[in-house]
Amino acid sequence: MVNECRESDNLIVSGKPANKIRDNKRIAEQVERRGLAKGNQVKQNRVRTQRREALQSELDRIRQAAQRGKRVQFTAIWHHVYSITRLKKAYLNLKRRAAPGIDGQSWEQYGRNLESNLTELSGRLKRGAYRAMPVKRAYIPKLDGRQRPIGVPVLEDKLVQRATVDVLNAIYEVDFLGFSYGFRPGRSQHNALDAVTVALESKKVNWVLDVDIRGFFDAIDHEWMMRFVEHRIRDKRVLRHIRKWLKAGVMEDGQRLEPEEGTPQGGSVSPLLSNIYLHYVFDVWADKWRKESNGDVIMVRFADDIVVGFQYEHEAREFLKEGKARFRKFNLELHAEKTRLLEFGRFAAQRRKERGKGRPETFNFLGFTHICGTTRKGQFTVHRRTIAGKMRSKLKEIKQTLRRRMHWPVPKVGAWLKSVLVGHYRYYGVPNNWSMLSKFRWAIVKLWLKTLRQRSQKHRMTWKRMYRVSKPWLPNPCIYHDYPSRRLRVST
Repeated sequence: MVNECRESDNLIVSGKPANKIRDNKRIAEQVERRGLAKGNQVKQNRVRTQRREALQSELDRIRQAAQRGKRVQFTAIWHHVYSITRLKKAYLNLKRRAAPGIDGQSWEQYGRNLESNLTELSGRLKRGAYRAMPVKRAYIPKLDGRQRPIGVPVLEDKLVQRATVDVLNAIYEVDFLGFSYGFRPGRSQHNALDAVTVALESKKVNWVLDVDIRGFFDAIDHEWMMRFVEHRIRDKRVLRHIRKWLKAGVMEDGQRLEPEEGTPQGGSVSPLLSNIYLHYVFDVWADKWRKESNGDVIMVRFADDIVVGFQYEHEAREFLKEGKARFRKFNLELHAEKTRLLEFGRFAAQRRKERGKGRPETFNFLGFTHICGTTRKGQFTVHRRTIAGKMRSKLKEIKQTLRRRMHWPVPKVGAWLKSVLVGHYRYYGVPNNWSMLSKFRWAIVKLWLKTLRQRSQKHRMTWKRMYRVSKPWLPNPCIYHDYPSRRLRVST
């Protein structure tokens, strides 16, 4: 309100006219001016209704408490987990078509009586009657021919784990360091890839250490894991349930196995626990080591995939030696063959040429082979190409699927192949990777042609006809991502 002197005055509120006016004379009482009520808050901290705003307000308060100090411990946060509103949000964020656990219950089946199921689950969590179920063991192939074991939890375990992760993320996102990118809110693989590229191009990096931890998820020590969690969490109910998930075991071929170490991949809580474990085992130690080094040191970690760059070779070798001892202390081991120290950087090609060696070595990170290259102006840059082994593995999988779907109608197969190509382009569509994208599309065209020809001994599928068939369904390569220097400005 502005008074007669045109100055703001918070003690003046909008005036109300007299009740009755006759002959320009007020015959009823005037409205009394009132000041603002003292002590009333302009905005409430808590939303009265149970909505997402209320959940966000609770997480904000937890985050603010965590920011007060690294030694602040949380003794009562479990009630945030068994909130029906949070459990419902966790349910809606689950994958609809995810494989069911050992109980066979799917997302759709659980949702038919969602309110009653969530109320009953919340009650069990509140009174301590919740029991973690074993996870179903499944395997996915790796590039080297081995099988990677993953766990498929039952749906209620997924719900509770996701709700727990939402609450714990508000605490640990304050603690996690900037070069940690894996499985964190708002951070993706391409953020980590951009960080590596920009750091290599902008810093004085001459050596790269490509770190690979042997069987990381299967080697996590449960006792160390709980000690790390207890640095921040003192709520016994949270600690008890984390122990339940670590000790739940796996079901394989009808037998229950109870491993004494490791955490099964596949659950929502496993990525967070792995980040907590490596935060204390590697991140804190490596960050302190970097601050005491003489040259430039850059590092990027995505889960258990780690890339560290050094200016000086002797510091790189010293870091590797101390790192092996550090990991060994916490029941982890570096893979002897996959952990490599290689010469990489803006001067690598010239120095190797002077010593009579070939081109600089390359390293793989998050699906891309990183190569020393130059721009058209002769400046150093990092070229990224799709890992050849990953592309061959994907094409082999597509070939087998095409064989199973040989008798599907052409439009249906074309729509499926289009989704495969678009998904491939969206991840691998980075600058300087056009040739690998084109090779991938061309290989799919040949596989589809071979499959169509096998449908009949008297096929009429010529290359000319194949071009007409594939053109509407198989899109041309597309670069979806801009140059890392434009996407990300990092200082590691």
